[in-house]
Amino acid sequence: MTHRIGAKGQVVIPKEIRDRLGLQPGDEVVFSVEGRTVRVAPARVAASLRGRLRGHDLVGALEADRRAERR
Repeated sequence: MTHRIGAKGQVVIPKEIRDRLGLQPGDEVVFSVEGRTVRVAPARVAASLRGRLRGHDLVGALEADRRAERR
């Protein structure tokens, strides 16, 4: 598959490749250079950390630690 680079440096990822990789409008991709090759890969989405520490008494632990330091 061959495509031309547009005046603004843009290249369209062919539909067949977008479908194969599950890329949708608005998805992020990562560019890297390997020798004379440009590689385009889907960006990894970091899992949300929200709620991971629910149920832990972090404030209580911090307060206890600070009380222990004062001694």
